[in-house]
Amino acid sequence: MHDGQSALVVDPGDATPVREALQSAQLTLRAILVTHHHPDHVGGVAELVQTTDATVWGPALEKMPVPVTPLRGGDQFQALGLRFEVLDVPGHTAGHIAFYCADMNGAPLLFCGDTLFSGGCGRLFEGTPAQMHASLSRLAALPGATRVCCAHEYTLSNLAFAQAVEPGNAALAHYLATCRQLRAAGQPTLPSTIATEQAINPFLRTAEAAVAHAARAHEANTDVGDPVSVLASLRQWKNTFR
Repeated sequence: MHDGQSALVVDPGDATPVREALQSAQLTLRAILVTHHHPDHVGGVAELVQTTDATVWGPALEKMPVPVTPLRGGDQFQALGLRFEVLDVPGHTAGHIAFYCADMNGAPLLFCGDTLFSGGCGRLFEGTPAQMHASLSRLAALPGATRVCCAHEYTLSNLAFAQAVEPGNAALAHYLATCRQLRAAGQPTLPSTIATEQAINPFLRTAEAAVAHAARAHEANTDVGDPVSVLASLRQWKNTFR
């Protein structure tokens, strides 16, 4: 993200492509936002800090490779003239945070790391299904027009799983066709939107009867009346889905 002169980068797992992009566009890196501690999100931070004057903003409850301005849910800060609100979204990791900007070029924007993907959610490496459900519910409550900038292009594989869960979802079928066309043309499927994810993402649809019963068909102990139980079963199913 940049304004023509200054740039902001989120979760730089590798410094090289960031440096190349900055040099190509003649930009100065001013800010680095970090959502969680995994190496593919922080691997380039130290090198970028050594070669720029960028301020690093990161989760207060996770170990970072360099000193950062520590952030917790409810905190707000400004970078590149934009105001960001910090959301606590544990589940993938214990101290995962997300960054929400209510107005960026006329629409809201969310940097959600590995908590929410298009059509999916992150693995529960450190958190619980209850934490992930609460985190996803927090993100799902954002305005529908919010652009969802997640950290990985996992969309097609996620949507294959989503169709196995909810094969009768017409919105999902249409979205899958659109995403296949984008990838065939070498284009990203991202960003998605919160409204789209509410319509197609099984991990945001755990209260839907079709999703709950599909989860129970895969895991007999699923409580179809408990969205947390449904999410736990879906996540276990997705972990082994091929």
